[in-house]
This record gives sequence, structure tokens and C-alpha cells, in this order.
Amino acid sequence: MSLVLHSADETSLLLTAREAIVSRIQARQPSWPAYGPVAEEHYGAFVTLHKTSPDGRRLLRGCIGRMSSGLPLRTTIRDMALAAAFEDPRFPALNKDELAGIDIEISVLSPFEPCSPEDVVSGEHGVYLTRGYHSGVFLPQVAVEQGWDRHELLEQLCAKAGLEGGAYMAAGASLFRFTATVFGELDRPASHR
Repeated sequence: MSLVLHSADETSLLLTAREAIVSRIQARQPSWPAYGPVAEEHYGAFVTLHKTSPDGRRLLRGCIGRMSSGLPLRTTIRDMALAAAFEDPRFPALNKDELAGIDIEISVLSPFEPCSPEDVVSGEHGVYLTRGYHSGVFLPQVAVEQGWDRHELLEQLCAKAGLEGGAYMAAGASLFRFTATVFGELDRPASHR
């Protein structure tokens, strides 16, 4: 079940993510917004950075998350924003010239629940697969963005985890599903970014 966040909560968490990144780039102390009670709760979260290509496509620029957290949500968002901007191994560290062209999206995760492949609804559930030292995760919105049905989602999850196709049904594999409350700067008027 997804967490219900009020618009003010979403806005403060987005401001937190942006302030974490901007203050690091500007080498200054951050100035955090006011928070509601939900910011003190413990949830896993991912922070995703996008940029727009010259031909208008929205491209991934960084994404890092924590599937569960013993820290307040506001702290998890700060940490994951910094990690997405400066530590995602797929991209160089974000620089000041890119900052204005980045939009931020946050996914706050529900607790994970073990499931069978038939329990996964593509586009509604995120999925997490583990087997031995291998693991992979997709947020719920990835299946929608890629146009994947359940089978494609699970096969791509195996590939992401470095496992053979169908590994989600193999002995020793554990499959989990979860939902996410997803919101971003593009969902808000420019005056609230």
C-alpha cells in the first residue's frame, strides 16, 4: 500500500533534495525547509535526476535509493539526492552548469512483501529480486516508461541482477513487490520548484 503524502510534504521533500545538491555545489551550509510529521517517519526512498536532451527527450541523469531506512525520511532524501547527483557510477558528478537543467523525482517506498510472479502487476508494483550475491530492483514507474508487461519486467529484472532469464522462479531466488508514492518537480508549478 502506498504512503499518502500531502502536497506540502512532497514540496518540502523536493526542496530538501534540491537544496542538498545546490548547497554541495555552492560549497555552503544548506537551508532546510519546514517539515511535517511524515518527514520523521522511516521509509525507503529513491531520488532520480532527469535532464532534457536537445531533441526534447527526458533522460536519466542519476538515480540512487535505499530500499528501507532506519533514518527519518527527510535524512534519507538528503542522502539519496547527494548520492544521485555525485555518486551514481553510471554518470560523472553533477556540475554547476547542469544544475538548472535537472529535474528531481522522488519515490517513497512501501515496505517490501514476498510474492510470487503472478502477484506482480506491471506499472503498479516495483520488484526486487535476490539470489545468492545477485540482486536487482525496478521502481514501479520503470515498467510504464519502458512499456513492459509482467513477463518483460521480470525478465529485465533478472538481467539487471546479473542472472539468467527466468531466475525469479529458480530455487534460492526471493522475489518481492512494493509500491511507491512518486512525485517530482515537473508535477509542480515553476513557482514551487
